[in-house]
Amino acid sequence: MGEIEKEGKVLIVKRIHVTYELGGVAEGDYETVARVLDFHADFCPVARSIRDAIDITTSLNYA
Repeated sequence: MGEIEKEGKVLIVKRIHVTYELGGVAEGDYETVARVLDFHADFCPVARSIRDAIDITTSLNYA
């Protein structure tokens, strides 16, 4: 989900929230998944390209 604001006559993406929905994760792996979620954006080319301009947040749901 993204949040857009108007600057002058231009719409600008200001914030993006990404919700990951994971299925088939063993209960014992929840801690590992949460740890990986904490640092994955540092290795994502898209996130690194826009992180200085757009606030990116994440959340995790287990299906």
